[in-house]
Amino acid sequence: MKKFLIVMFILIANQNFAQLKTHTFEQAEQLSIENPKPFVIFIHTSWCKYCKMMENSTFKNEEVIHQLNEKFYFVSFDAENKSDVLFNNHLFKFKPKGANSGIHQLAEALSDQTYPTITILNPDYTVLTQIESFVNAKQLLNYLLK
Repeated sequence: MKKFLIVMFILIANQNFAQLKTHTFEQAEQLSIENPKPFVIFIHTSWCKYCKMMENSTFKNEEVIHQLNEKFYFVSFDAENKSDVLFNNHLFKFKPKGANSGIHQLAEALSDQTYPTITILNPDYTVLTQIESFVNAKQLLNYLLK
């Protein structure tokens, strides 16, 4: 009986656990060819405390996860990523600004270098909106449900 209850608890817990689907720019662009949807791009850094707060609260909200998974391609992008990114027929690169600092050209193109920034792009890559600050789940849902 004890094993049965443990197994049931695990099954129920896993059913209610929604996981956010995160894509690279390349993956999202490829997926959008067959199924066009807007892009939600979360631009952050490893040192930004408000970015971490959003990762641990806003993007853990079940309704936010549901909306992002169903209606958008979600891309989480570190503004200090050093990898080249091919997106919308452009090659974007990391631009060093010192020994251990710099910014990615794509982060520059999609934000005003304020972190966190959420940029929502239409399927044709035009900017629909930019949110340049911490937003909680309720605030983000207001943008996603428009």
